[in-house]
Amino acid sequence: MNIQSNFSLKKHNTFGIDAKAKQFIAIHTKEELATLLQNEKDIFILGGGSNMLLTKDIDKLVVHIDLKGIEVTQSDEDYVLIKANAGENWHEFVMHCIENNYGGIENLSLIPGNVGTTPIQNIGAYGVEIKDTFFSCEAMEIETQEVKTFYKTDCLFGYRESVFKNELRNKYIITAVTFKLSKRNHVLNTSYGAIETELNLQNITQPTLRDVSNAVIAIRKSKLPDPKELGNSGSFFKNPIIKKSDYEKIVQSHPEMPHYIVSENTVKVPAGWLIEQAGFKGKRFNDAGIHKNQALVLVNYGNATGSEILSVSKDIQTTILEKFGIQIEAEVNII
Repeated sequence: MNIQSNFSLKKHNTFGIDAKAKQFIAIHTKEELATLLQNEKDIFILGGGSNMLLTKDIDKLVVHIDLKGIEVTQSDEDYVLIKANAGENWHEFVMHCIENNYGGIENLSLIPGNVGTTPIQNIGAYGVEIKDTFFSCEAMEIETQEVKTFYKTDCLFGYRESVFKNELRNKYIITAVTFKLSKRNHVLNTSYGAIETELNLQNITQPTLRDVSNAVIAIRKSKLPDPKELGNSGSFFKNPIIKKSDYEKIVQSHPEMPHYIVSENTVKVPAGWLIEQAGFKGKRFNDAGIHKNQALVLVNYGNATGSEILSVSKDIQTTILEKFGIQIEAEVNII
């Protein structure tokens, strides 16, 4: 195992922040991981680096989980259980499933990051979340190196939430994730308006898994910058869920405010709309800014520090709280 010192993490986070790791190691097998954990406990776990903002150097050993491999563990006429190791690129895994006619995650195409981090955040897009197809995951306990299987009910999934983000934070390392996907009679989720619009533009009336994926990719490319070209972490903020009674008060002053019903007593308000109405869309503060096409996305135009991007995000939060009385929370992990 090769441990490197004073290692730049610029290529290991999608914001492209040039923070340094005191030490760095890439792990390629579970055996390597277990051996490392027997001797090292004060570590920082790094997956695809797609859902974090580095605001400082990491003064500890950064462990990059780079476990590879995809396998079908169970299959019948209707469904397949397919396991992907944590280091597999998420979009490439989605493409692998579509090529094999496995349905259920096509709406999650082109999301940056690796498979192992998807359950932590319960990633979601265009009407679909990880929990919808999640079957189980394997995770190694840092303290004992024992591998435990977590099923859907164990994970306590919520909106961009899971047990790994809360009660079990920094206690387990996910090494593989298994999904239950359809092999036939696929239930396609095209109810998200933009998908239907995109399919109509292409005159597609009976879409396939590939068609839905292509539509999602086209939408994402039109709205979201490629992290390889412009540093970003996708949606920076969660869409706030507020009490229906609070919404009814706010909408009196802002009747054009869109909302989505979550429950009898709560509604979800699009954070991107709030940010745009607050005047931040497309604004730039030196090398930190807000993307011109999608107000939810904060970007690094080249040499912004994590602290500069964080400062912009706090300005946005403060302004929205003052203007609308709504507190928006960061979706990305602030390090």
